[in-house]
Amino acid sequence: MRSRTGKSFLSLAGGAALVAAACMAGVPTASPPGGAVPDVHPAVSDFVQINSSATPPTEAQCNSVGRRCFTPQSTRAAYNVGPLYAAGNDGTGITIAVVDSYGSDTMAHDLHVYDQAFNLPAMCGEEAVTCTAGMPTFSVLHLQGSPATKAPPSQSRGTAQKDKAAWALEVALDVETAHAMAPGANILLVATPTAETLGVNGLPQMMAAEQYVVDHHLAQVISQSFATTEEAFGSPQSLLNLRHAFISASQNGVTVLGSSGDGGTANPNKAPVGGPNSLPTFPYPTVQWPASDPLVTGVGGTYLCTDPTAVTGRTVDSASPPASCRRNPGQAEVGWIGAGGGFSHVFARPDYQSALPAGSTAIGSMRGVPDIALQASAGTGALVYLSLPPDGLGGLMCGATPCSTGWYDIGGTSLSCPQWAGLVAIAAQMNGGGLGLINPALYKLGANPAAYANDFFDVTTGNNQTDPSVPGYPATTGWDPVTGLGTPNAAALLPDLVAAVRAG
Repeated sequence: MRSRTGKSFLSLAGGAALVAAACMAGVPTASPPGGAVPDVHPAVSDFVQINSSATPPTEAQCNSVGRRCFTPQSTRAAYNVGPLYAAGNDGTGITIAVVDSYGSDTMAHDLHVYDQAFNLPAMCGEEAVTCTAGMPTFSVLHLQGSPATKAPPSQSRGTAQKDKAAWALEVALDVETAHAMAPGANILLVATPTAETLGVNGLPQMMAAEQYVVDHHLAQVISQSFATTEEAFGSPQSLLNLRHAFISASQNGVTVLGSSGDGGTANPNKAPVGGPNSLPTFPYPTVQWPASDPLVTGVGGTYLCTDPTAVTGRTVDSASPPASCRRNPGQAEVGWIGAGGGFSHVFARPDYQSALPAGSTAIGSMRGVPDIALQASAGTGALVYLSLPPDGLGGLMCGATPCSTGWYDIGGTSLSCPQWAGLVAIAAQMNGGGLGLINPALYKLGANPAAYANDFFDVTTGNNQTDPSVPGYPATTGWDPVTGLGTPNAAALLPDLVAAVRAG
């Protein structure tokens, strides 16, 4: 999709442009805080570079730009993942396929810096690591060619190079946070050579790559941090023609997850070739695909208002920025304003959404989006390490100057999706193999009052209205079109999820 200020229509699901003050206020504005220029493809605007060091920034440095920055350890604490690791469940033996355009030439290096910084287990395939038996692997699959992502010659920062640098940031986010959540799982980075088209290359190439992954049994979990408005397709049928990989995945025990998007309910159309650089959003609430597909688990987002320095327990912090956490004292999570959600205009309500937790927002005749959520706000984002060319020609801009190698704080449902993929990998290890479509099991647990209270953190404040002219939805008790069923109490949810999948 395009950001509300940008030109790209297939996004990282990281596209709500926010200035530092707006991060604190929870209100989208036209300029990102030290983020990308609007015409970066895809629209990576939900980030800020904190430092240019190999050492992660301090929390004080993050606070100084209106953010709280989460480490792997503090994110795990917020979602009660620790007991799973203590029981030997960390995703071992399971592979997560992360699907992104272009890939990143420096990912093996960046992963090593990230793992060293946070004392995470090394992966076979990361730079400077000697592979040993039983070590999880990081590998890259280029099915349709491998265009260079390094800076071009001369002083050019052409659009294509900006696109590749933006996707490199997404790759770092996806690989590093998925590994942080499931440190024992293998990660397969599936890179495709085009990002910008709905019906010629971009999405068709991605879906063909996912089909290959499923057909060749390369992964049990697929993470998709990209999305585009359902109405941006030429017709519903052109969208339906792309979902073949999801059908195969559901038949082969592969779980597919997708970011719900970062425009709330206000999403843009496809920019025509040779047309204007900026188009208005649709004047009515819309949702984004693939998250809207009933065969995909749609992942929404929250402000994570817990202590970003706590490594045990879920400790509420209502004092640190952003303002959305300060305005909701005592709330561990608040529905993120940019979280994509609403009701599909293509897919009918699936049977598994017929029974919801008490107090839920009603789902009518059409598919409700999302299904679940996790931290996504830029103001409560995660730290990610990225290398960029030293000549400053990487194409990614931080304000008026080129971004550089260092640590970035990133938000968006691009963050919530790969972390949830890591949780699913842990559940798949517990199951002894792939879980397939988990949505029926999630809603079965949601409809059971005792299981729902035990397994989910219900997020009941916040809303996703980013455009005053386009109605949004409030986060409510039970399911809602901002956070879905809520966020995971992982140590309780994952065993119950496995049991519910096995019970059919």
